[in-house]
Formats: sequence, C-alpha cells, structure tokens
Amino acid sequence: MVTGDPGADPNSSGRLRTWVGPRRGFGHVRSRGPENRDDADSRDSSRTRVRRPRVLRPATAAEPEVGPDGLHPGVPIRPPVPAGEAPVAPSSPFLSMREMVGTTPGRLLVITAVLVMAAVVIGAYGSNVMTRRTTALSTIITDTEPIAQSAQVLYSSLSIADASANAAFISGGLESPELRSRYNDAIATASQALIQAASGTTIENQQVRSDLDTLSMQLPVYTGLIETARTNNRQGNPVGSSYLGMASNLMQSTILPAAERLYEKRWDAITRPDGTISQPPWGAYVLLTLLVVMLVATHVYVARHTRRRFNVGILVAIVCVALVFIWVLIGGLASVSAAHRATTDGLTPLRDLTEARILIQKGRSDETLSLARHGDEDTLESDFVSSADHVTVILQRYQQPGSPDIGDSVDSASRALAQWRSSHALAGSRASTGDFASAVRLTVGSGADGSSQAYATLDRALVEAIDHTRTTFRDDINTARVLIGYTGAGVVTLTVLAAIATAIGMFPRIREYR
Repeated sequence: MVTGDPGADPNSSGRLRTWVGPRRGFGHVRSRGPENRDDADSRDSSRTRVRRPRVLRPATAAEPEVGPDGLHPGVPIRPPVPAGEAPVAPSSPFLSMREMVGTTPGRLLVITAVLVMAAVVIGAYGSNVMTRRTTALSTIITDTEPIAQSAQVLYSSLSIADASANAAFISGGLESPELRSRYNDAIATASQALIQAASGTTIENQQVRSDLDTLSMQLPVYTGLIETARTNNRQGNPVGSSYLGMASNLMQSTILPAAERLYEKRWDAITRPDGTISQPPWGAYVLLTLLVVMLVATHVYVARHTRRRFNVGILVAIVCVALVFIWVLIGGLASVSAAHRATTDGLTPLRDLTEARILIQKGRSDETLSLARHGDEDTLESDFVSSADHVTVILQRYQQPGSPDIGDSVDSASRALAQWRSSHALAGSRASTGDFASAVRLTVGSGADGSSQAYATLDRALVEAIDHTRTTFRDDINTARVLIGYTGAGVVTLTVLAAIATAIGMFPRIREYR
C-alpha cells in the first residue's frame, strides 16, 4: 500500500515512501523513486514462485529408484578423476604383503606363522619317526622272529627225520621204538613248523611261496617213500635200500634246500630293519634343535622390540620343545643301545648257533646214509668232516672272553662234538675193515661211547644255547620298544602345545601396533 506522509509536503521531494510493514512494530519506510521502480519490480517478480503441476508416473520394476539428489541409492560413487591424470590401477596383493612385512607387526605376524608351521611339521615328522621304530620293534617280537624260529625248527626237524629214517634202516629188521618215535616226532614238528612258517607270506614273494609249495607237496612223497622202504626192510627185500635212497635223495636235493631258502628269507626279515632300529634318529634331533633355536631367537627379538623381558607364551613353547628333545634324545639313544645289545648278544649268536645245529643235522644224515648206501662213502665222509669243522669254528668263537652268557652250553657242545667225531672215526675204521655190525652199533646204538649218544648230547647243548640267545634277543628288543613306546604320541602332543603357546604369546604383541 502506497501512501503519502501526512506530515510532509507531497511536492517537496517528489518521492513516494513505501510502508514495508511492521517488524516488531513499525519499521523504517524506504522511499522508492521513479528511477528505482524498474529494479524493484524486477526483484518483486523474481520473488514470485510459479507452481508447476507434478506429473505422476507409474513406477516400473525395470526403472531404478532415484533419490532426491538424483543419485541411485546403494550405488557407490567413484570420485572423479582430475583432468590430465590417468586412473590409478588397484595395487597388487603381493606388493601389499611386501609392504606389510616391512612393518614391525607384519614381521611379527610372519614370525608367528613360521613358528607355528615349523612346530606342527617337525612334531609330525618326529612322531612318525618314533612310531615307525616302535612298530618295527613290535613286528620283530610278534611276527618276524617267531616265523624265523619256525623256519629253523622246520629245517632241523626235517634233518632229524631223515637221519632217524636212515638209522632205523641200517639197524636192520624192526627198528627200535626210540628211532621210530624220533622220526614220527620230527615229521609232526616239521609239519607244524611248516604251517607257522607259511604265515605272513604275501603273494608278491614268489620265491617263498614256491618253496612253501615244494615243502607241502614233497613232504608227503618223502614220508611215503620212507614207509615203503621200511616195509621192504622188515621183509628183508633188498629193494628197500633203493626206496630209502630215493627218499634220502628227495630230502637232500629238494626238501632241505627249499627249507634252507625259507629259513634264510625269514631270518633276513629280522636283520632288514636293523639299520632303522640300530641308528639314532638323527633327523629328529637336528630338526628339534633347529626349532629350539628359532624359538629362542624369536624371544630375544620380541623382547628387544616390545620392551618386555619375558614372553610367557614363547617360554612355554621353548619348554615344550626342550622336553620333546630330551625325551627323544634319551629314549632314542637308550632304545638304540638295547637294539644293539639285542643284535650282538642275541641275534648274531642265535643265527650262528642255529647254523651249527643245521650243520650237525646234515652231518648226522651223512653219517647214517654212508652205512645205508654203498659207493658214496667218500663223498659223504667229506661232507661230514666239513660240517663238523664248521661247527667247531662256531663253538670256538663263543668260547672267547666277552662272548654272550652261553659258555656252559657251548663247552658242553664242544665236548660232545669231540666225542662224536671220535666215535664216527672209530665206526668208519670198523666199517673199512669189514666189521659192519660193530660200525652200525657205534653209529646208531645206545652205548655211551657211540655216535648216537654224542650227537644227542650235542644237539641238546645247542638247543639250550639257542633258547638262551633267543630269550636275550627278544628281551632286548622288547626293552628297546618299551623305551620309545609312547614317544610318538608325546612328540606330537608337546609340539602342538608349543605351536598354540607361540600363537597365544605373539598375538598380544601384534595387537599393540593397531
């Protein structure tokens, strides 16, 4: 509303005053002359708002929702690239890792990861080494040695059966009950030992399987020939000697060689793991020492960089690994010592004495067969002397000072061997002069001065020594097994605890840098 000032002259200035309206009362009135009207009108018109009608459009599923600022909600906004600059490619993860390792927390994190992995891997390796040793020792006690012993009994029993059959034949007529019983017992023992020696044989071992097949098929043939020879001998038929020769040839050329090969294979199975059980676990010692050094170096490094003298977690890990090292060191060395003692005082004399017993069985067969078969006396005598000489060397070896505690048995065997050789020489002298009956009496008779009694005494002494050395071997092997029985489980348990303690001790130091 435009009015004039009632108290002023309207023609004094020619200007109009405009009343703007009260602003908490009356405000001042600004005059607006003709020269400012156009500017005022333009400002008034600029304040005028023009309402435009809103056009409502139906929303569709294909159209994205647009916010009030014209942007799509949820869509990240990429900052504009300044003019003249190329966009920066994302950095490589390997480069970022390198940068992280260059920092102190990054180095601590890498050290923690390396220590944890080293503890787990070294623990698994050490546990595997000790467990394999324990398994090898247990296998020797439960499987390998009993099977080897059965193979030795098989060979000896077959030789005893052959010698008993020859002795019964040359005695003429009806054999004594003692010889008959000895033959039957030897065949029964050989059959049982054959079954035990066949256990644990795999199809892949063709040589052992072939020898077992030979023994199982030819042993009944041999017993059949012996029964035929015995029947003809009772009836006084000369053909009995031919059947005995066929049976003895089958035993010497086919059955005993197969039994000897089986014996060698079974005993090789005992000595095969000897390199594993008789050497300390050097690899485990080296790796455990390296792990202790790594943990100690880490403790020193962390103490210098974090200004803390002790890190409980790393100290616990050091103690765990040190216990593992001491356990493996003492247990491993003690086990190796017991295994070495089992070899020197048990396995070696056991094999030598077993060989001596096999040789005397061969000698006995040669001695009795030389009286049953004419024409081969020189060859059989040479074989007997060779076997006796070899047995003498073996017995003298264990009569030396420092030998295993089998001196009494070896001395008894040496005296019996000397008596046997003397009786054999006397019987051979009688046979060469035509006194065949006296030669037979000295060879198969029950007299105190005969070969039969000396041979029986020698065999008993060797069996006693074999049993003693076998017991020594098994006891020492069992001691070696017990000394490291729980080492495998203890190693993996303590090394895992060391890994956990390392992580627990290092993570608080890493978090301090965040």
